[in-house]
Amino acid sequence: MLECDSTVRSLDPISDGVNRLEPLEARTSAFDTIDDMDEHSGGAPLLGEPIAIELANTAYASRGRPREGLQKPEHLATWLRDVRIEVDEVTDGDLTATLRLRDAIRAIASAIVKRSPLDADAVSALNEFAGGVPQWRELRIEPELHSEPCTSGRSLDHALSVIASSAVDLFGGTLRCKLRACEGPGCVLFFIKDHPRREWCSHGCGNRARAARHYARIRQSNQSS
Repeated sequence: MLECDSTVRSLDPISDGVNRLEPLEARTSAFDTIDDMDEHSGGAPLLGEPIAIELANTAYASRGRPREGLQKPEHLATWLRDVRIEVDEVTDGDLTATLRLRDAIRAIASAIVKRSPLDADAVSALNEFAGGVPQWRELRIEPELHSEPCTSGRSLDHALSVIASSAVDLFGGTLRCKLRACEGPGCVLFFIKDHPRREWCSHGCGNRARAARHYARIRQSNQSS
């Protein structure tokens, strides 16, 4: 059983806010128009969640049907661009590796939400990706003083390592206590509950949930009369 309490702390003092995205207007967080997206753009919605959760959410549902947002290397390349990660190239092998990382993140997220034991293989895979390539930060003086992430590996491998490290920080820190599975009808997305009354990943899911409850009450009333 996983417990969430105020005594749990990540080793990284800023990990609870790491790699959180601003929502991108070019994407839809409600899935009503997602079927109309170009086949090479991918279909994964972006909700402004931490990068690890955004990757988990590339497996989603549209009108209650499971959908795959990363069917092709082109989809992965576009998704990486949309989350502002630059890579040199994306191969079929890269897509396979990314989906393996995503499956591990989803398995761990699901276990945390359900407060059930974590899958050891998923944890092992996540740690493998997090330590997959050497990475460090170097000081730069142009155009102004700043630090810059560096790696001796391929840019895609480094990107997966960064995403996995974000997941490690999220799952190992207090932010995991705010991790939720969307309660919208048929939705399979995860989100960070950043407001006490938030129950859904997006306004679209919230609207559908309220509509479903409304029609359920009407049916129950009609059956009782």
